Amino acid sequence: MDRLIYTAGSGAKHILDKQATTANNLANATSTGFRAQLDSFRAVPVVADGMMPTRAFVVDSTVGSDFTQGPMQHTGRTLDVAVENGGWIAVQSADGSEAYTRNGAFKLNENGMLQTQSGLMVQGDTGPLAIPPGVTVSIASDGTVGTISTDVPPGPSTVLGRIKLVNPPEQQLVRGDDGLFRLKDGTLAQADQAVKLTTGALEGSNVSPVDSMVSMIALARQFETQMSLLKNAENNAAKATQILALN
Repeated sequence: MDRLIYTAGSGAKHILDKQATTANNLANATSTGFRAQLDSFRAVPVVADGMMPTRAFVVDSTVGSDFTQGPMQHTGRTLDVAVENGGWIAVQSADGSEAYTRNGAFKLNENGMLQTQSGLMVQGDTGPLAIPPGVTVSIASDGTVGTISTDVPPGPSTVLGRIKLVNPPEQQLVRGDDGLFRLKDGTLAQADQAVKLTTGALEGSNVSPVDSMVSMIALARQFETQMSLLKNAENNAAKATQILALN
């Protein structure tokens, strides 16, 4: 069989991988704070003794994530916050480790703990933030969480803590299987006082549905091309077998 099947097969495999990445991005086009995943591949020439460099294999070269700002969506809800420009909100992931997200849609659970909509604890500078009952919650632009009692006449706001906001270099961040980001070296990012929040708003996904659909169509055509090459290799092998049979 012609070695073309290996080069075309590797191309088809990586096209399917990129198609899966594009489909995942498209599925999260409406997810709050989602960062599009970038996935690319490149051709690497096959070099060996006695062989001409006429063939190439496809190698997956994942770039990472697109960290551009998503559109702001004003909700007017006091527990909704959006990170302005660069920065991340620290949360406690399911395994107890610290992770980072741009999804600022918060809620209070039955115990008064400040959580994300998916149930992850929002980290403060000294740990998770607990909100007492019978108060109105406000979140300042620097992440300070304050409360005003609803049982007594309005008075000064009581500061409960400050949401941990971080802004590590983007090249040091890696996306986990849970969709949250962490530092590659496993350390914890330091709080950054320069990170600011917009209250009553959420950041939308930075995925462009139109671009994703165009990419999926282009990938489908590329996959068809690889399948055509495999079909040609099969036809060439069949014709070669017929010629050998005549001899």
